Amino acid sequence: MPNLFESIYEQATSAATAQDFERAIRLYGQAIAVDPLHAEAYYKRGNALKNYGSLNAAILSYTQAIERKPDYAYAYCNRGVVQQALGLTVEALASYEHAIALEPFDAIAHYNRGLVLQDCARWHDALQSYDRAISINPEYADAQYNRSLALLFRGDFERGWRSYEWRWKVAARLGIGELRNFTQPLWLGEESIAGKRLLLHSEAGLGDTLQFCRYAALAAGRDATVYLEVQTSLVGLLDHLEGVSRVMAKGSALPAFDYHCPLMSLPLAFETTLKSVPAIPQYLRCDEEKTARWLTRLPEPRRPRIGLTWSGNPNNPIDQRRSIPLADWAAQLPSEFDYFCLQRDVREADRAVLVSSPSIRFFNEDDLDFVNTAALCECMDIVLSVDTSLAHLSASLGKRTWILLPFTPDWRWMQDRDDSPWYPAAKLYRQKSSGNWNEVFARVAADLRREFIGVTS
Repeated sequence: MPNLFESIYEQATSAATAQDFERAIRLYGQAIAVDPLHAEAYYKRGNALKNYGSLNAAILSYTQAIERKPDYAYAYCNRGVVQQALGLTVEALASYEHAIALEPFDAIAHYNRGLVLQDCARWHDALQSYDRAISINPEYADAQYNRSLALLFRGDFERGWRSYEWRWKVAARLGIGELRNFTQPLWLGEESIAGKRLLLHSEAGLGDTLQFCRYAALAAGRDATVYLEVQTSLVGLLDHLEGVSRVMAKGSALPAFDYHCPLMSLPLAFETTLKSVPAIPQYLRCDEEKTARWLTRLPEPRRPRIGLTWSGNPNNPIDQRRSIPLADWAAQLPSEFDYFCLQRDVREADRAVLVSSPSIRFFNEDDLDFVNTAALCECMDIVLSVDTSLAHLSASLGKRTWILLPFTPDWRWMQDRDDSPWYPAAKLYRQKSSGNWNEVFARVAADLRREFIGVTS
């Protein structure tokens, strides 16, 4: 019944185009009932199921399309996308490799393969996949951007910073900032800024601002007048940053300036290599009065004080793998220490753990703006944190900071090292297998005991 099939199939496609995925799924099912051998109907139903959020059903539909058309490269590729979203990395990699074998010049399949390899911490292989995608389509912005992350992760800063400028092609979609449309020119280090007014502005997360604001002193060292525009919550903390003439909150009126530069383009402007990272031991300062006030609120230091932060921004794309449920960690904290919550935004499940864990002292969240948190960090003997803005805050204050990292961390922590070229005060604890925090907790606990009470396990 070709006319009936075509009628239902066209209605389904129209519904999918209108993003009415529930109706599209139903109609593709009806079309398949009429013609069970039509591979494209299974494929498109898989797409609708993927967009609707029914991921396991989408995998099944793509597989059914492949069974009816074994050379269906797009079905392999899209199945890989869904498998990757479900954490099925081995299966996703196999799907992409089938797609590439069938369509060797499909840039998207090469790019997607690179993403899976990146998730497996196979950065060299990921870089090769991105390079292949770019050789097919040099304007493939997503591949260019992720290639830059792979280069930076591997310590190839010379090529990495230049490639990182591709972020502006994808930034708005990925929620990592946007290139500002100033009439004044962008400065990337080529022009002399002696006697000029340079506006540095934040672009992405709080941690990014804290990490790269250190370059203000270098810009001032070139005889520029430096203005710094940052997130409102950071203004008080950065108000006395070395090299900065004026700090402003985003959205406030700007002074006249001659050039501008996003903070995360400054390593490119200063031609930063792995050997020339401005690894300043302490470039932020805490408020001494607030530190003294905290000391009056804290109990007498009978035991070492340990600051804790266990989760970051829940909207971060990698939050699920970098944040830790407090219940998992609290149960394995060594009992010989006093613990203090440095976490401002506490999730409901974690709040219940805090209330039931008298060993972890916590404070009113209103007390923990960045200025106060910096002062509280100063009162700690050591800070333990996952990869979030608090880790950057503590380390930039020169406070000893132990950072717990997932198996595939953010590019800035690089690979195969337990220190950071950016933060002399930081020590890195990496997962040895994906998702396994218990082994990390055990190493941290052993090092705390060895460090403070001389006990070795």
